Amino acid sequence: MTQQDLDQAVAAATGEDLRAIRQRGFSLANPMQVNFDPEPDLRPPQSVDWDELSLQQNVALFAQRCGRVPGLI
Repeated sequence: MTQQDLDQAVAAATGEDLRAIRQRGFSLANPMQVNFDPEPDLRPPQSVDWDELSLQQNVALFAQRCGRVPGLI
């Protein structure tokens, strides 16, 4: 597949103008190169551990004793 074939296929699939597809810079990837990433993302994963967050937010202000409190029914 040539670059022109790729551009035409993408333009046909998306309905975009061929000129716009060429400006976006689509290219063929080598299937033998599995770790290819032209713009690697070096940021930490953008995820939230809700259980860990809950443990950090739900902190008792006063110590609570277990058991029955005298004078309460």
